Parts: sequence; C-alpha cells; structure tokens
Amino acid sequence: MESPAVTAMESFSEALDAISVSTELIEEELRPHLDTVLAVLQETTERGVAQQVADSGILPTLAQILERRSALNMQTTLLVAELARDASVRERCMEAGLGFALMSLLSSTDQDLLLYTGQAISRICYDNNLLQDQLVQSGIIPHLVAIIEKYPANAPLVSVCLLALCNLADMGEEDSSAVAWERVGPCGEGEKVYRGTRKHSFGFSSTVTMVRLQRWLDDQHSVTVEVLHRCSRALWVTHAGLRAARRFPPAPLSVCPKLYRAVKYGVRNLPKAKSLKSTVFHTLL
Repeated sequence: MESPAVTAMESFSEALDAISVSTELIEEELRPHLDTVLAVLQETTERGVAQQVADSGILPTLAQILERRSALNMQTTLLVAELARDASVRERCMEAGLGFALMSLLSSTDQDLLLYTGQAISRICYDNNLLQDQLVQSGIIPHLVAIIEKYPANAPLVSVCLLALCNLADMGEEDSSAVAWERVGPCGEGEKVYRGTRKHSFGFSSTVTMVRLQRWLDDQHSVTVEVLHRCSRALWVTHAGLRAARRFPPAPLSVCPKLYRAVKYGVRNLPKAKSLKSTVFHTLL
C-alpha cells in the first residue's frame, strides 16, 4: 500500500502536467490542480519542490491567469507567494512575467488579494537588485503607497506593503513575521512615518527600519527607507564589566558583522538618528 506522501507527490506531478498543457485556462478545470500544487508547497518539507514547479513550465500560465483577472487570482497569487520563498526560482518568476502580472493586481479593491499580492512581490524582489530595479522602474512604488494610504486600518496589509517597499530598497527582511511595525507621530504635514523593529535571537541587538512617506502639493511622493542597528544598554554594561575584570579576551568582531557596525558607530558617539543605509524613492501618484 502506498504511503500518503507518495500519493500526494503523484497528485502533485499530475497537477503540474495538467496545468502545463492547459491552453483555454478554464477555471473549473484548473482550480483543483492549483489547489493541489499550493497544498504541497505549503505542507511539504522537502527541498526542491519549488524548483520542480518552475521546471514544469507552468510559470507563464500562472502569469496569464493573473493577467486575466479571473476567479483564480487568489489561489494563483498564494501559489506564487509560496514559490517565491525559494530564492532559486525568484528570477524565473520575473522572467515568466509574474512580477508585472502581480503589479496589475495592486489596483484591486479586494484587501485579501492585495495582501497576498504584496507578499508575493516582497518575496520575489528580496535580496535581488536586478529584480528590484525592474519593479521600481515599472512604477510599483506609487501602487504600494496608495494602498497604505487607502487602507491605514488594515495593519497586516500596511505591514506587507511597508516590507515590500523595504525589499525594493534592498533593506528588508525575508520573513515578514519577524518585523513589528508601528506608526510614529506626530509628523509634518503630508508626512507619515512607520517604524519596524526586528529583535535578534541573542537579544542584545535590534534592527530598526524607518519608512517615511511624504506627499507634496503637486501630488508627488517621496519614500525614504532607513535602517539602523542598535545595541541594548545591557550589552554595553556587560562589555564594560568584562573589560574591567579582564577575564576574557574580546571576541572577534567579524563573528557578527551587524553587531560590529553597531559597536563601531556607538564608540564614535554618532547620534541615534544616524542611519547605516538609506534609500529614497521619488515618484508620482
């Protein structure tokens, strides 16, 4: 008797084959196959599954589904978001037209669809300057800013759009759940500032990301993304105590490059507002 895992992977392969040969894109026929592929991507722990999806040749078909604005958009967007978790297929997603197909969905009024679309875009462009530049030059920034302004009460959606802006600036995080965003105020006229904090596992250092949205009188926007690395007071106290006692030699700073940069800037007594990186987008809405 075959194990459930074997049966699931067989169904997965059959679903990929069915999607790859589909030419009419009939919703009733594609829906169960998309569900099967999505379920395997979400549940499997095996490596290479996303690569198998890309190798099957269905990425252009997924782009066509999104461009048609069909009832399959939600499933397809979720599927692309899961695929984009794998860094090895992100560039292939863009080559298949999925990045621009996702952009076309950013004008939707369905907030759930916008949420999944933002997740997919954020993951596709993470840590890839070429893909980031392609999306920015295609005008994605105004769409993300417009969503933030239109749905300020939808915290998950705002968070996803902020992370997408950060990833487009090459200053984001791969795991959106690790970042907690909050609105900062008071601000100047036409200005919104959001602060995202990510705590590191050892608890001594934190990364703070500031996203500043500024609307000008002529309906132009500027988007500024800054990243700061800070050390806790406990680290400085511990470091001072160890140095005074002379019990241990200092650890090599190269072990933790982010912490090294924080220590280096801290020793120089630079102001807290000093950012290590900063990117500014100027755009029209």
